[in-house]
Amino acid sequence: MPKTMKGPALFLAQFAGDAAPFNTLGGIARWAADLGYKGVQIPTFDGRLFDLDKAASSAAYRDEVQGVCADAGVAITELSTHLQGQLVAVNPAYDAAFDAFAPAAVHGNAKARAEWATDQMKKAARVSRAMGLDNTVSFTGSLAFPFLYPWPQRPAGLIEEAFAELARRWKPILDVYEDEGVNVGFEIHPGEDVFDGATFEMFLDALDGHARCQINYDPSHFLLQQMDYLSFIDIYHERICAFHVKDAEFNPDGRQGVYSGYQPWLSRAGRFRSLGDGQVDFSGIFSKLAQYDYDSWAVLEWECCLKSPQQGAAEGAPFIASHIIEVTEKAFDDFAGGETDMAAIRKMLGVA
Repeated sequence: MPKTMKGPALFLAQFAGDAAPFNTLGGIARWAADLGYKGVQIPTFDGRLFDLDKAASSAAYRDEVQGVCADAGVAITELSTHLQGQLVAVNPAYDAAFDAFAPAAVHGNAKARAEWATDQMKKAARVSRAMGLDNTVSFTGSLAFPFLYPWPQRPAGLIEEAFAELARRWKPILDVYEDEGVNVGFEIHPGEDVFDGATFEMFLDALDGHARCQINYDPSHFLLQQMDYLSFIDIYHERICAFHVKDAEFNPDGRQGVYSGYQPWLSRAGRFRSLGDGQVDFSGIFSKLAQYDYDSWAVLEWECCLKSPQQGAAEGAPFIASHIIEVTEKAFDDFAGGETDMAAIRKMLGVA
């Protein structure tokens, strides 16, 4: 049977805040439902909305979370562990900046921080299964990204060892996900060691093709790198388990290009935009995903340097809903068909 994707859904991370309705899961879920969203992707790193440690130890709390969302009229699409995944692997150049994502008790201690992140990732696998969720979304972290541009010349073996170490850290985590029957959809994203198709293949090879190493497809990051994001679906569709619907634009000029000259988001050649305001070909993307029977969620990740989050969220639900293709169960030319008659077929072919 053909499959149709689910949606629209909303990633809550960019909308959480200290004021109602954005400071509680119930409040923000009802707000999302009122805008037309059918699902929410929950950030496990925002204690205002979700407590991963409590969810790992308390079935009552998990039931409460699911009940809050059900009462609001939305499903839980996935749990997001982007920040914890980021901290599984951190190059020392980023230590100070990324400490902010971790508890104060592990600040200044890279080993303890990575151990905390690893434990968080494993908890997310077990909690996802207990809540009936098949997919999570995350980041890989980065050991090699500071060496992205090959100047000065990289010493032989540096990149290979970086991916080998990345796999050594992730394989025990992914094995827990295998035990629980849950996928990790890695968001392929500059700043991570896995930022395009080539690096995803390097990561996957280092993991010996681990079945739970999947992709959270986000075309905005590919447009800003000037990749063919439609061909990406052709190549990797079997590994795509999640979909962030996010727009972007790339307007190079005589002053800046892909790297965008250290400019603030508003002044960059490559910028994230609200849905429909950028250059991403969403009709092509939704068609490709429908072609390959993608049947998980279409989740808005809102990031825009111009538009308010409230307007972006309000416009996002109908935008996604209008692009979801209800996959047909019949061919358009079925009316012209007939019963199979092998004798007639052989006669048409001129076969005695």
